[in-house]
Amino acid sequence: MDTPPLFNRPAPGTIALLLTRRSGSAKAMTGPGPTPAELETILRAASRVPDHGKLFPWRFIVFEGEARARMGELLVDCLKQSETVTPERASLEAGRFLRAPLVVGVVSRVREAIPIPEWEQQLSAGAACQTMLIAAHALGYVANWLTEWCAYHPLVQERLGLKPGERIAGFIYIGKSAVALEERPRPDLARIVTRF
Repeated sequence: MDTPPLFNRPAPGTIALLLTRRSGSAKAMTGPGPTPAELETILRAASRVPDHGKLFPWRFIVFEGEARARMGELLVDCLKQSETVTPERASLEAGRFLRAPLVVGVVSRVREAIPIPEWEQQLSAGAACQTMLIAAHALGYVANWLTEWCAYHPLVQERLGLKPGERIAGFIYIGKSAVALEERPRPDLARIVTRF
């Protein structure tokens, strides 16, 4: 007989992880990326975020291996249909998803005409992005949550198969950092916390 899982157990190491989590620049990533089992763990963690109404208002698109180069070709093609693209720009876009060994697109799926506010559905997609960053960090990787122009370009969205009510919450780049991470300025709690 399987033992039921224990929820919300004390995990003091998690606080240390949260207080040391630092995004690593996609431009400074290298391999190796997560193994298939690690990727599944990251995606499972991301799918456990708060979700009012149990709507699962997000889905994930995985770009790994040759799919990253195909995405670069898609980006160049989409740009060429809307503007003049220099060879330098084409090279930049062709390599955009090759910066990291793995990229996960998080697609926000808002369902309208239901009692759950759209804002809460969007926040759930943002929570999925953040949880993915934390899970990657916990497994020894760095991650970077980016949108950039391609998240908002209608033709890119169409070519990725986004439906009405869907938009890209972010592309999560995951890999190893090729440079040492340094702390960045953090907010002074006295300036952002009030008590009612």
